[in-house]
Amino acid sequence: MSAIAPGGSLSPAPVLPSVGELDRALRDASPGEVVAAALKVVGREQLAVVSSFGTESAALLKVVADVDPAIPVVFLDTGWLFEETLAYRDTLIATLGLTDVRSITPLEETLTREDPDRDLWFSNPDACCRIRKVEPLARALKPFAAWINGRKRFQGGVRAEIPVVEDDGARLKFNPFANVSRDDIKAIFARAKLPQHPLQASGFLSVGCMPCTSRAAEGEDERAGRWRGRAKTECGIHTMKIS
Repeated sequence: MSAIAPGGSLSPAPVLPSVGELDRALRDASPGEVVAAALKVVGREQLAVVSSFGTESAALLKVVADVDPAIPVVFLDTGWLFEETLAYRDTLIATLGLTDVRSITPLEETLTREDPDRDLWFSNPDACCRIRKVEPLARALKPFAAWINGRKRFQGGVRAEIPVVEDDGARLKFNPFANVSRDDIKAIFARAKLPQHPLQASGFLSVGCMPCTSRAAEGEDERAGRWRGRAKTECGIHTMKIS
């Protein structure tokens, strides 16, 4: 990655610390310290936060806003989101004073070619996630050297062992909430008096796209309502490196 130097010539991008060095340095850091470190390492123009504006998203976005509310936030509007999620996005933007939220949509030509009847979610949910989330995110992250997401180890599955900093191919990937607990998240909501996602009170503990999201029964894992009845547990943006 290069930058334009005065006079129009290309100058080499600064050398970043290794992933291992960063992960060791931030292994026990607070979420705010991780976000501040990411900002210091790559700078605001090279850092993005990726948020679903789901049931726990406000906690991470609050931490980010406290560090710098102008850090770009990428929101994947898949075309299948609940109206409540879109309204919640707008509520959190206003509540937290976020100044650079970018709503990214799939390419219309791709949808016309690969999902003309809008039923790909049923016949091939992995392909649906690819064209509506993975490919749009890859496009959105092209300008950035690093990105931040809100995964937690307590969510289990492939998330149980995530580091605080990892290599994501062309860029660094920061997981500032890797070490947090459910109680930590509740405390952030309580201290800041953050609004809850409108669907949470009616049993939606993890909210994604409408066709693939259902309520979780009492005692179920919080992500039990995602792709219910299928072996699928991830959309794909965290199971492969974003080139």
